[in-house]
Amino acid sequence: MSTPPAPLLLTVPEVMALLRLGRWSVYDLIRSKRLPSITIGRARRIPADALRRFIDTELESAA
Repeated sequence: MSTPPAPLLLTVPEVMALLRLGRWSVYDLIRSKRLPSITIGRARRIPADALRRFIDTELESAA
């Protein structure tokens, strides 16, 4: 049985769960341009690769 492909775009609640952050914190990252996002209609989406880059950048700056 094959696994479904990983999503290309994540919702804010999905990012909240993955980063273990609250809604305000995720939107603050988006507003500060540290976490890129796109808007489709009224829906805010975060590209999965942008989330990975954000995490990598945070790890590099913490080292």
